[in-house]
Amino acid sequence: MKLNHNRLESELPQWLIWAREIQAISQTGLHFAENDYQQQRFQRLSEISAEILGSYTNLNSEDMLKIFDNQIGYATPRVDVRGATFQDGNLLLVRERVDGGWTIPGGWADVGDIPSGAVEREVLEETGFEVKARKVIGIYDANRSGPLEIFHAFKIVFLCEIIGGEPRPSFETSEVAFFSQDEIPHILSGERTRQRHIHDVFVALSEDRPTIFD
Repeated sequence: MKLNHNRLESELPQWLIWAREIQAISQTGLHFAENDYQQQRFQRLSEISAEILGSYTNLNSEDMLKIFDNQIGYATPRVDVRGATFQDGNLLLVRERVDGGWTIPGGWADVGDIPSGAVEREVLEETGFEVKARKVIGIYDANRSGPLEIFHAFKIVFLCEIIGGEPRPSFETSEVAFFSQDEIPHILSGERTRQRHIHDVFVALSEDRPTIFD
């Protein structure tokens, strides 16, 4: 869920840091709570986190609390996987229906996925191409720039190879196309793909270098 809040790209506002940390403590505490008193105290932390978000954004704190209540177990970052796939030196991108921006195909990993399997599935679903994940290009903190997200996430970008299929848009994507580095569209899809990721995948195609990580 994105937050409507203007800021410099390099900044992560302190109120979001506090809200995330309080929500994570609450979620983990509720998971391990041993009695009603502990449950009440950790539930109150969840309410405080929702109130912080409601005070600094256009989101309703009661709606946020319902979202928090659906988060169970030990709180950890979410995982976004992206598949950098090339054909004749051109990068495969998809256009998202939700905002019209272009992105390296991918999405959230599901519980039970192995990372490589998750990215291969996402690329197939969004583009029509069957791919094989060959290496990890980079592991990034996904929420340090661009639109803010309530929940923290990591992004894993894989270098993938086409092994079959043909271009086919999906219910999430309206176009599937290959672009040279000089032809990359200026309108990218929010935090899904940023110029940093575009730069790194083209370097990874031409150079054998270690995995990038934040």
